[in-house]
Amino acid sequence: MGAYIAKRLLLMIPTLFGIMLMTFAIIQFVPGGPIERVISQIQGTAVEATARIGGGAGGEVARSPDASGIGSTAATVKYRGAQGLDPEFIKKLEVQFGFDKPAHERFFLMMKNYLTFNFGQSYFRDKPVVDLMVEKMPVSISLGLWLTFISYAVSVPLGIRKAVRDGSSFDVWTSGVIIVGYAIPSFILAVLLIVLFAGGSYFSWFPLRGLTSDNFDQMSLIEKVADYAWHLVLPLTALGISGFATMTLLTKNSFLDEIKKQYVVTARAKGLSDRRVLYGHVFRNAMLLVISGFPGAFLSAFFTGSLLIEQIFSLDGLGYLTYKAAIDRDYPVVFANLYIFTLVGLVVALISDLTYTH
Repeated sequence: MGAYIAKRLLLMIPTLFGIMLMTFAIIQFVPGGPIERVISQIQGTAVEATARIGGGAGGEVARSPDASGIGSTAATVKYRGAQGLDPEFIKKLEVQFGFDKPAHERFFLMMKNYLTFNFGQSYFRDKPVVDLMVEKMPVSISLGLWLTFISYAVSVPLGIRKAVRDGSSFDVWTSGVIIVGYAIPSFILAVLLIVLFAGGSYFSWFPLRGLTSDNFDQMSLIEKVADYAWHLVLPLTALGISGFATMTLLTKNSFLDEIKKQYVVTARAKGLSDRRVLYGHVFRNAMLLVISGFPGAFLSAFFTGSLLIEQIFSLDGLGYLTYKAAIDRDYPVVFANLYIFTLVGLVVALISDLTYTH
């Protein structure tokens, strides 16, 4: 077992390196970038614009005053109409962002820093990337934990009942509902829920955005819990439908496989009741596969599944942070999130495999 774990850990290194390298290479061909963004913002202000020189990932960063509106003034740049910006200033921008170095040198410097979890500064938010991620993490953790808990609480009992009543009318119609739910993309369902229940066109039963109301601090403890749960209904529903389908069918198939095995036939031949056989013998073995998928299910809900949902419902979590960083070409935030997501995903995959084998 020790050799297997060591082998898997060693395989994580080229996997992580390859993912980061491919993403970095693709980014080099994406039109636009942080320098172009700063230039366009300066040109979009007045005849005279102010740019801030501050801390960046791997160096300094330059920014116009309307780029988040944060930071002190360190330089005044003259925008010269049709002549554009001073070439000397553009060269300074390249130095501050680190784009004066060759691409391969920038990549290896980034990976060297990432080995010690030094993610540098955000280009446009005037904060260390680690601080930004820690600040946004509670929202994503909240969604991930509740979604995983509710998915298991609903899907496991439903999957067991479907396995016991395999082929019945209950099994058929629930399978139809599950397949339809699985086929609907979560972001499409989110928009539909907003239109129907968040004041879009019909009812105004649920809030449109955020995890708490504006007067949350003035509420009592019970009111805070109710308000928090009220805000979670639509996002969790949109996120959870496809998760319910996957987990329910996994549970059903796992129990069906166990029910058909010889030890179950032997237990029934000894006169044990179906309930005793199901929960005394089948349950422990069938749940191994389901439980081993718990880390992966949480990771999916925590990271990948919530990106679009956080955007649609204006939930300020890691998914929304990554989305905004990609739009703003805030590369330190994008690459730091990718690095952490990939690393955690590889570790969780190993934990899932170890859970199943034990």
